Amino acid sequence: MEKQVDILIAGAGISGIGVAVHLLKNCPGRQFELLERRENIGGTWDLFKYPGIRSDSDMSTFGFNFKPWRKASVLADAGSIKQYLAEVVDEFQLHNKIHFKHRVLSANYDSSIKKWVVQIEDDQQQQQTWMANFVVGCTGYYNYDQGFQPNFPNQETFKGQLIHPQHWPEQLDYAGKKVVIIGSGATAITLVPAMVKGGAQHVTMLQRSPTYITSIPSIDFVYDKMRKVLPEDVAYKLTRVRNIGIQRGLYALAQNHPKTVRNFLLRRIERQLKGSTTDIKHFTPSYNPWDQRLCVVPDGDLFRALRSGRASVETDQIKKFTETGIQLKSGQQLDADIIVSATGLEIQILGGMKASIDGRPLDTSKNMLYHGVMVSDVPNMAMIIGYINASWTLKVDIAADYICRLINYMDRQGYDEVIAAADQGERMEETVMGGLSSGYIARAAHVMPKQGRHAPWKVTNNYLADRKALKNASFNDGILKFHKRAAAV
Repeated sequence: MEKQVDILIAGAGISGIGVAVHLLKNCPGRQFELLERRENIGGTWDLFKYPGIRSDSDMSTFGFNFKPWRKASVLADAGSIKQYLAEVVDEFQLHNKIHFKHRVLSANYDSSIKKWVVQIEDDQQQQQTWMANFVVGCTGYYNYDQGFQPNFPNQETFKGQLIHPQHWPEQLDYAGKKVVIIGSGATAITLVPAMVKGGAQHVTMLQRSPTYITSIPSIDFVYDKMRKVLPEDVAYKLTRVRNIGIQRGLYALAQNHPKTVRNFLLRRIERQLKGSTTDIKHFTPSYNPWDQRLCVVPDGDLFRALRSGRASVETDQIKKFTETGIQLKSGQQLDADIIVSATGLEIQILGGMKASIDGRPLDTSKNMLYHGVMVSDVPNMAMIIGYINASWTLKVDIAADYICRLINYMDRQGYDEVIAAADQGERMEETVMGGLSSGYIARAAHVMPKQGRHAPWKVTNNYLADRKALKNASFNDGILKFHKRAAAV
């Protein structure tokens, strides 16, 4: 079966649904289809099932700019986020545009016809060929099939359950059991209080090194009050502006005055730890704030779990697994019925599809991103990669607006192909996410696009600057190369 598609969106999570709505609103003359390899919308928020899973960005900026987040909750659980996305799909009638259980196997750009030839495995496990004028990658940046799983010494000797959060067993019974969670990132700090609340006898967070953690209120009382006296969309926009400003201000302050921010964060943690036996050293990283992503906890739930005595933190390295738990290099033994390996993500670009141009394989680690959106030297392809220091969705909105402007410009001029031609002298070895020193970022150098030295190849992770740059970007900058399809003879 062969199918002609105008714009093909790979992925029906936050990015794919956001891009689809922007196309619907801004490019009414264009048709699009979404391919989703899973059975449901939501991407990340449908995949992860572990206790307590929630956003780590405030929902006024994690929600789309075209649809207010109508709850006062600052952070939202996965179910609420999926419900929000389902409302978007309903409101904009996207149901018939989404093809579930359709996996992209390969995509080859044929320059002779200026189209992508996409091989797909459908829901009947039959192969189809779709021809697309333009492809937008909305698959995130990690492997949905597997997370990063180190091979721990002697792990086969452990008699209990070893679990990765990406593959959480349904109906896992951890009530009354001892749990050790390996890791100190967003997943681990979410799991600790959730599993304590869920009845675990004791939960130990075992970390190799500490992470900066700050507590924020779970309810935005100012937004809640504004919604009662102002129209919903006005209250939402004002709250977004405020929170974007706060996010940007704190990040800039951390970059320019790291000691000040470090002392501020550590003083707050010290106050939260009062009444517990946990030493502040377990929350005192060796790096500066925002060298790795800052983790947030609602209403200090992690610290409340520590104060209860049913949770603890150990900073050490694993010597080996034993039958009954983990032996640390210090000699300490951590007993466990369940070990959760919250050790991070396995980075993957374009959902693992094999992309090529005229049969030549595409190696995304050799490419840069033009304005953080277009893949260098790749015709008719855009990619959505969200922010490392702000809500993912902020980037979705402005990138999608830019893609719509670009497509409308091509339509007005009669162009069929656009290529962001790279100056290889711009390319650095640092990846587009190189502002962070996190392990999963360091492991991604062989797949992630690279950072450029100057605009428009330099990814700034600055929403306010990006919004202005993308809104005002000229299509006649000498970098974008446009072509028309040869007339049929």
